[in-house]
Amino acid sequence: MTAANGRAASGNRAVGRRDTDEGADDRGGTGRDVRAVGSGAAGQGDDIVAAVVRQWHLVRPDIDTGPMEIIGRINRCAALLQQAEDAPLRRAGLTRPEFDVLGTLRRTGHELTPGELARETFSSGAAVTKRLKQLTERGLVERRGDDRDRRVAHVRLTDAGRDLVDEVLPEQLSYERTVLSGLDDGGQRTLAALLGELLVQLEGRLGASRS
Repeated sequence: MTAANGRAASGNRAVGRRDTDEGADDRGGTGRDVRAVGSGAAGQGDDIVAAVVRQWHLVRPDIDTGPMEIIGRINRCAALLQQAEDAPLRRAGLTRPEFDVLGTLRRTGHELTPGELARETFSSGAAVTKRLKQLTERGLVERRGDDRDRRVAHVRLTDAGRDLVDEVLPEQLSYERTVLSGLDDGGQRTLAALLGELLVQLEGRLGASRS
């Protein structure tokens, strides 16, 4: 979410795959099972991962499905949130990855190279190059060559890009607050803390393997 523009960004990508500009994978970390289980398979009040877990217990009662119950739900929530398409961003004509680029430039407050943007947004270099081309064409960012190395480019927000981020961010935060409204403040703080702990561990293990 918008916190994804900060350290938690990334959060949504640190669990395994670099962003490829493709649609969300709604497998819920359990292969094809989540899609195979119809809505009728879940008991009243159950989420779909609970139904998947029950099915695995029937066919493989010997395995521990604990990790599936966490990773599957994280992946499922991420897929559903991406499918919602972030209404304020859509109205502004932005995708979430494009807003991540703009937000990164805004919050850091200085120029960044495409490589730095890729690391900050946990994206591939090719994906960042594509986004920068689109944002440049819209007049939201601009690039300048390095004075000492022509192979290096520096990217910064234009005034229009800064104004757009400042306009959209409060709307996006309000939208995300509505999405989370089913959890009370205490529940949100607890969830944020637990996800933060998980993210630190994953960044240390999985993030290091990519550097």
